[in-house]
Amino acid sequence: QVQLAESGGGLVQAGGSLRLSCAASGRTFSNYAMGWFRQTPGKEREFVAAINWGGGSTIYAVAVKGRFTISRDNAKNTVYLQMNSLKPEDTAVYFCAADRSFRGSDSRYDYWGQGTRVTVSS
Repeated sequence: QVQLAESGGGLVQAGGSLRLSCAASGRTFSNYAMGWFRQTPGKEREFVAAINWGGGSTIYAVAVKGRFTISRDNAKNTVYLQMNSLKPEDTAVYFCAADRSFRGSDSRYDYWGQGTRVTVSS
């Protein structure tokens, strides 16, 4: 089992920045590729970004490319999502996910966190 705990969400004005963190425990973190997804009420969970086991390969959704950066620190068992130039449409609950395969935007990750809420005011 892998336990995931997101943090760093909050309220920010449009144009501002936030950094989300996802701390993993339970298994060898470097054996898992990681992803970030987000969800708003009444909508499907949406892919945001993904990173492979060593951090050398990343994938982004078109909506966030150039504004968000995913990274990981395997020594700290943590994956990050740096979010810059935030827009009101980025408002959502953000979830991190882990899988032994590099799933990218495929949402069939084995492990999910509980989510952290991000609200961007206009």
